[in-house]
Amino acid sequence: MPVEFKDYYATLGLPRSASDEDIKKAFRKLARQYHPDVAKDKKTAEEKFKEINEAYEVLSDPEKRKKYDQYGANWKQGEGFTPPPNWQGRAGSTANGAREFRFGGTGFSDFFEQLFGRHGRGGFDFGGNGFDPEDFAHTRGAARGHDIEGDILVTLDEVMHGSVRSISLQRANPQTGKAEIQTFKVRIPVGVRDGQTIRVPRKGGEGGGGAEAGDLFLQVRYAAHPDFRVHGSDLYYDLDLAPWEAVLGTTVNVPTLDGRVSLRILPGTHNEQQFRVRGRGLPKGPSGERGDLYVTVRIQVPKQITDEERAEWEKLSKISRFNPRQAT
Repeated sequence: MPVEFKDYYATLGLPRSASDEDIKKAFRKLARQYHPDVAKDKKTAEEKFKEINEAYEVLSDPEKRKKYDQYGANWKQGEGFTPPPNWQGRAGSTANGAREFRFGGTGFSDFFEQLFGRHGRGGFDFGGNGFDPEDFAHTRGAARGHDIEGDILVTLDEVMHGSVRSISLQRANPQTGKAEIQTFKVRIPVGVRDGQTIRVPRKGGEGGGGAEAGDLFLQVRYAAHPDFRVHGSDLYYDLDLAPWEAVLGTTVNVPTLDGRVSLRILPGTHNEQQFRVRGRGLPKGPSGERGDLYVTVRIQVPKQITDEERAEWEKLSKISRFNPRQAT
């Protein structure tokens, strides 16, 4: 079944020839603009933020970008998109290639799920083709329903505080073949990890012959953040400094997930030096213990200077005894 094609380059306002650095800069700019924590219209911003994250999820990954470019190259405005028949291991595929189910509320579009999502694992796949559970029970005995796998996009704010997400699952009734939508709540626990699986019991495929339904497994995928990188429960933030700030030292305010904090930069700080802010990372679990925030210094050199500034730099070069090429 065709789905709406997502032009991820247009979402980020980029040409198809955009470099990795262009993609990163565009994402950060838009993510800061539409982040639900800062936008006035939070509902609209939340949807836009999801679109931006999805585009970045694909275009920042070389393998995903290559596949996307390959299968989206011939798409034209107004046309529906259907993956190639030989596309393997995609979410919602049945044994005969039919689309068995669709997710809603996971943070990913149908288009993403078609190309990059996960799929049912194990069990017998009914496929929505008029299967009669009673006939199956007589010939093969009762069979537990197959499990369904999917992905769920989780923001760092949800990792911090936990949340309850409304998820919908559309699938074909195995007896009638008609689409049915089931909506239920999924709890995202505080401190949930990227890659962790959330199990939702008995929300998978229906069982045959009176057997219980399979389970739904949602793999957590962190939404990219415009300011922070994540490693385990620790956060990493890049801090831009002027050369004189690094030499003389200064005090700056750096962002955290729960407010800004003051950080003292020591005199003589060098490029890529890290400062540790304890207890300002992500929760490690329900206990309340948290990881740390690591601030990495990036010394920025001005690309353009005035004549007066040039004269001062030249004066400094003459009186300074510092020589980075001199052996120590």
